[in-house]
Amino acid sequence: MTFANDRVSAINLGDIFITGSEHIERLNNERSVRYRDAVHIPLPGGEVWVFDYGVIIFWAVDEDERSALLHRLQLENHPIQADNQEHFRFITGGNELRISQDKIVLADDDLLNRLAISHALAQSLKLNEYEFQAQQTIQNYAHLPHALAETGKIELSRKEIAKIRGNLFSTKSDIILHYELLDTPNFFWEYPEYEATYNVAARYLEIHPRVEILSKKLSTIHELFGMLADEQKHQHSAFLEWIIIILIAIEIVMFGAQEIQAMLG
Repeated sequence: MTFANDRVSAINLGDIFITGSEHIERLNNERSVRYRDAVHIPLPGGEVWVFDYGVIIFWAVDEDERSALLHRLQLENHPIQADNQEHFRFITGGNELRISQDKIVLADDDLLNRLAISHALAQSLKLNEYEFQAQQTIQNYAHLPHALAETGKIELSRKEIAKIRGNLFSTKSDIILHYELLDTPNFFWEYPEYEATYNVAARYLEIHPRVEILSKKLSTIHELFGMLADEQKHQHSAFLEWIIIILIAIEIVMFGAQEIQAMLG
């Protein structure tokens, strides 16, 4: 294949990427071919790999062609942040696959080799999203353990604690729901001969060490969730204790009033 340019662009469309029947129909209209969870679309001078979890990888596709494809997929009106993009260069004809300084050297013009690399690029971009979500969540609530250590309690109402627990649970469950995306793709069960290509790209992008760090961040979120659950239970128990004390006090007052009334009578 003769490429129009040497650019590789990875874009994470996130929640705006719809994998419903209408979206699948639009992809089918592009003369696409499916390889497990990725769809290949040939374009003039290049090609596109569309992944079911919302990442698109453009190989040698110029800006006009890219915009035209996004328009046909009805995705052109959604702004794409810089954090949701990664860009590389590539050449074909090296002695072996190499990646350094964001330049990919391909040994041959093999479609599935490019798919193997695209899998790693897509995972890396999706991992960026999860890393940001986890880190942002931890930073937002990092003050809670310090407050508990200093004062022995968290100065929040049960309702506020419940909201925070809901946010923590939502972040954690969203990441875990898609966690399998960060494992070796199922594509390589059918094409094991391309897994070595994927591993080269995955090592360069440090996918596995980053997944381990993400796991630790999820553990931290889990600990925050547990700590807030304990605090909420403590507040609830304290609330019940006060109710019991008040009821006992009311009963004592009423009993005393009855005794005084009996004495006067």
